[in-house]
Amino acid sequence: MGFFFDLYPTMPEKKVIIAIDGYSACGKSTLAKDLARSLNIRYLDSGSLYRAITLFCIQHVIHPEDIKSVVAALPFIHLNLSLGENIKLTMNNEDITDEIRKTDVSRWVSEVSVISEVRNKVNEILRGLGKTNSLVMDGRDIGTVVFPNADLKFFVTADVNIRTLRRQKELEALGRQITLQHVKENLLHRDNLDSTRMDSPLSKAEDAIIIDNTNLNREEQLELALDWYNSSLNG
Repeated sequence: MGFFFDLYPTMPEKKVIIAIDGYSACGKSTLAKDLARSLNIRYLDSGSLYRAITLFCIQHVIHPEDIKSVVAALPFIHLNLSLGENIKLTMNNEDITDEIRKTDVSRWVSEVSVISEVRNKVNEILRGLGKTNSLVMDGRDIGTVVFPNADLKFFVTADVNIRTLRRQKELEALGRQITLQHVKENLLHRDNLDSTRMDSPLSKAEDAIIIDNTNLNREEQLELALDWYNSSLNG
């Protein structure tokens, strides 16, 4: 059976913010894009902004754990993120949409994202976009810090071995060969950093709905989220 996005044709009549948080490679971006398309509202990938700052550090030989140097570089990083399923991200007028998905960026993005000044810069951009747009946004602290008053919140999770397979397939689709063990080690490393950082650690918002998609396919995950949307916001 093909995958469709018209399970529920209803669209929001007022500005709506939907926050989706979760661990790396748990499927939160897939859900966010599918949900945004189904509801005809804009999708925003918050993680791409952290990846962009990480890429800048790598390009300028700034070690991500050198906090003072990372903070000093922030005024020189100018980001422009388009909204929608086909994200285009430019940094200092250069298209970096594909560059931010490289393995080196994935390795260091959690170290960069724990820095409070980095989080403040990214959150300022995100909140600015949310003032005038209905958004489906995914990240790690969207429902707890960026938009604590979001209209609907999801926390997506999955078994780490399933997440590892998904991330490996994603990388292979980009032409990058990497062992399952290396992928799993990277995911567990990021999980630990994201969950234990002092500033805005990854955690489930009290009012977030948990979606464990370990045994769900893409269509089933979307249908479940749309059920919650319709019962919570359109009920």
